[in-house]
Amino acid sequence: MTPTTRRSFLKTAAVGSAAASLLPSFVTSTLAHDQPPMLATVRLAFIGLGLRGRSHLQQALYRPDVEVVALCDISDDAIARANAMIAKAGRKAPATYSKGDKAFEQMLKRDDIDGVVIATPWEWHVPMAVATMKAGKYAGLEVSATVTLKESWDLVDTYEKTKSHCMILENVCYRRDVMAILNMVRQGMFGEMTYAHCGYEHDLRNIKFNDGKGHGVGAEFGKGAFSEASWRTQHSVDRNGDLYPTHGLGPVAHWLNINRGNQFVRLTSMATKSRGLHKYVVDHGGENHPNAKVNFKLGDVVTTMVECANGENIVIIHDTNSPRPYSLGFRAQGTEGIWMDDNDMIYLEGKSPKPHTWEPFAPYQEKYDHPLWKQHAQTAQNAGHGGIDFFVLRGFIEAIKNQTAPPMDVYDAAAWSAISPLSEESIAKGSKPVDIPDFTRGKWKTNKPIFGLNDVY
Repeated sequence: MTPTTRRSFLKTAAVGSAAASLLPSFVTSTLAHDQPPMLATVRLAFIGLGLRGRSHLQQALYRPDVEVVALCDISDDAIARANAMIAKAGRKAPATYSKGDKAFEQMLKRDDIDGVVIATPWEWHVPMAVATMKAGKYAGLEVSATVTLKESWDLVDTYEKTKSHCMILENVCYRRDVMAILNMVRQGMFGEMTYAHCGYEHDLRNIKFNDGKGHGVGAEFGKGAFSEASWRTQHSVDRNGDLYPTHGLGPVAHWLNINRGNQFVRLTSMATKSRGLHKYVVDHGGENHPNAKVNFKLGDVVTTMVECANGENIVIIHDTNSPRPYSLGFRAQGTEGIWMDDNDMIYLEGKSPKPHTWEPFAPYQEKYDHPLWKQHAQTAQNAGHGGIDFFVLRGFIEAIKNQTAPPMDVYDAAAWSAISPLSEESIAKGSKPVDIPDFTRGKWKTNKPIFGLNDVY
């Protein structure tokens, strides 16, 4: 963060009270009454200090109101890299925990931790988040939050027993264009919402395979491979479904008020044949490479259709095994218009200049830019993924600081992530419809929207 953006952070913090005055009454009343005192300093711990964990750590180190008190990772190299970042920032060296897979349990016994950022392989997310909540601390959980349906219920049940909050750290929800669309949806620019399209279409073949020394070289995965190839690729061997739904589904869930006036009801999924990963192994390791004999269960393209309680449909695409440019495939469709991400084009009936003709979205982006981006764009400009990494960690930190519910809560984590195992179930049953549980136990009918509202301060 440059000196300019550091000053911007302090400036935007100073105008927080003015921003709060713009919030709807149901949000300001929640903030104003029956809340514990605001924390002057948020004390964070980190579990998992690979590439993603260190990205979150960097954002935390930019904030003068955050103290990093503890680090946990089984890799001594990851701990050393994180400590070097902390030293470079002129911060006090934190306590470190690295003795085995359960080292995090010892760390969570500390009484000087307010929140824990969890950025570990997927199968560790829920055990670590549950332990964090049971220890009375906020859990910030990377995506996808859960792998199995039981894990989604474990998160919800633990929160309801402990009242310790869990936030899913879905950074795409803060993407500038999808937040502008959210602003437009809330102002009725699309009329009544009827349909949304999203997904995760990202060529990850050079992430799933390497020679253990870096990205995009070789055809190895599993033990000894570099970064995510050491664990993520195994999911493509063992599972056939939408393995990574939340990047696309999170923003769409906000557009459609899922868990807050609306609800996922059921889904059906289907998968194509699996060809991409085998071909990649042969192309980079040869026909005689041992991994050329691996049977990759994950279909190259997985399509999931979701029905919502209020009558909307959502289509989610998962494609990480094909050669293609990156896209989350967003589409927002209502009774009065449509926006499509890939073209960055929009059409609004009665407002666009020509009937049945696309127009550029850019002028709408400027006009309907979300207040969060208007307030913090300069501060966020050097953060990862186009600035959204600043916003997602900020949302977590501000919830802890203000002792409030996070902008994306445990019910969001459970419902969005549950699409993955439920899509597997549907495919295994010949694409039969599968009911999606109501993780809110009926509270969705009266819950009010909070995302992009209660964090505008």
